[in-house]
Amino acid sequence: MQEIVLDFTWLDEAAGKDLPLPHYTSAYASGMDVAAALSEPLALAPGAIALVPSGFAVAIPPGFELQVRPRSGLAIKHGITVVNAPGTIDADYRGEIKVGLINLGKTEYRIQRGDRIAQLVLAPVARAQIRPVAQLDTTSRGSGGFGHSGR
Repeated sequence: MQEIVLDFTWLDEAAGKDLPLPHYTSAYASGMDVAAALSEPLALAPGAIALVPSGFAVAIPPGFELQVRPRSGLAIKHGITVVNAPGTIDADYRGEIKVGLINLGKTEYRIQRGDRIAQLVLAPVARAQIRPVAQLDTTSRGSGGFGHSGR
């Protein structure tokens, strides 16, 4: 398993003392859990969207991105998910990591300081070079879209 170094900084070191660093919760986990850096609890009503602070920033090496993904337990049990899943944090961004959450559940959900709200997955990035052509090559699928392959 390849390890890449991410430089990390608390934006307010004193305010981050009670929060964990992003971390993997098992030996083969692909995502690091991220905790909410809220100064007070946040009530997320059904259908509501909130941008939840993490309290930190990172330096992602060129050629990589951080993907912000939902935590499966929050999504399945409470309907709490990342509104733009997966969110992308580009290698040249140096601001605070924030997580856009949406409540797709039927009841209000309260987020407390330190609650694990999302996962960060470090992923390699390939950049495309766009090449205009007169016609694309053909495939057996062709232009068949959503639902093309049946049930």
